Amino acid sequence: MAITKERKNELVEHYRTLMGQSQGMLFVDYRGLRVNQMEKLRGAIRESGSSIYVVKNRLMKLILEEAGMTTPSIWLDDPTAIAFCFKDVPPVAKVMTDFTKDSTLTIKGGIVQKSVLSADQVRALADLPSREVLLGQVLGTINAPASQVVGVVAGGIRQVLNVLQAYVDKLEEGGASATQTA
Repeated sequence: MAITKERKNELVEHYRTLMGQSQGMLFVDYRGLRVNQMEKLRGAIRESGSSIYVVKNRLMKLILEEAGMTTPSIWLDDPTAIAFCFKDVPPVAKVMTDFTKDSTLTIKGGIVQKSVLSADQVRALADLPSREVLLGQVLGTINAPASQVVGVVAGGIRQVLNVLQAYVDKLEEGGASATQTA
């Protein structure tokens, strides 16, 4: 059933708004998904701070061209749903990749910061650790040299203290033997 020009304009504005707010977009073919599977997918994507929409291919092509982005034409040929990633892209890619294992969902590709990603690159993105884990690794890498410096400095101080303690012990022995001879 054809939609009115007013509805098309509303959709175009909605897609533009979603694109403007998102860090990236992941394109999937949802053919063969049952309604309950699609609802489950929507819920999982919503939990990761993103949204998924079934889009009108022709309108999305126009918006992408308008924004200066080119995608493989096959991405917008068949029924397409796009996950708009408002926070981080990897958690959404992980949800999609996990969902493809148990359903007919097929990842077509993605766009992250105007870079086009193939389906394999989206799957690789899904394998990345979470942002918190990556930040922890970076912090550990930054702290490692400082920890080593502290260890070296503490080792030097420990050696000086050991020498001083040995000297004190020697003096105490010398003082004890002097009092015994007297």
